[in-house]
Amino acid sequence: MIKIKNQSELAAMRIAAKKTATILHKVAARVAPGVTTGELDDYAAELAREEKGRCAFYGYHGFSGRICSSVNEEVVHGVPGKRVIRDGDIVSIDFGLVYGGFVGDTAITVPAGEIDPEVQRLLDVTKECLDASIAKAVEGNRLGDISNACQVVAENAGFSVVRDFVGHGIGREMHEDPQIPNYGPPGRGPVLKAGMTFAIEPMINLGVHHTQTLDDGWTVVTKDRKPSAHFEHTVAIGKEKAEILTIPDLDS
Repeated sequence: MIKIKNQSELAAMRIAAKKTATILHKVAARVAPGVTTGELDDYAAELAREEKGRCAFYGYHGFSGRICSSVNEEVVHGVPGKRVIRDGDIVSIDFGLVYGGFVGDTAITVPAGEIDPEVQRLLDVTKECLDASIAKAVEGNRLGDISNACQVVAENAGFSVVRDFVGHGIGREMHEDPQIPNYGPPGRGPVLKAGMTFAIEPMINLGVHHTQTLDDGWTVVTKDRKPSAHFEHTVAIGKEKAEILTIPDLDS
């Protein structure tokens, strides 16, 4: 069942989501050659403590990180640790925060130093996929319209859409109904209603869409080991347009 949030719940979600986005923005700004993913994780933990929030991923089914840090061919769920970021890498950072009883969830892929132009195009197109999907997150549309918008942008650009992992509803729980694939035909699925809150998160690959999970049980990589990008916003369905909740406070 897709939960409809009332105005009081949406107000609480705005606060949680803004804090989440602000932390992600600050952590992403530290991505640079020579930095380890573990250092990024420690910084996220420090910021979450300052905000008096709880890192949503830490301990989730045994996950050991506060962020997911996925480098180059890693799609999602990369475990932060001793890996040193190198010049030319791309780093996807996914972060969730629990605050005031609600969860914010957001992700970004950032370059470290100078990256290959085709990889930069992958990042740009993945962000366009997110924007196109959010543009369809409007009352009266169907869930499949969000999914299809992402697929059209990605495949028109010559990239592929990850099938094995999808977006999701979000609220008091990190994962609520519905699942939100980043592919599929338009005009299918539940009719969208104002007050629904979704985490929309295209994962787009430079090569094939197939993935596999490494022996650590978490890190998902592209099967052909080509780069992958990931962007995510928590949004509320609106009557005329979606409200993006995970907008950082750049003045904090």
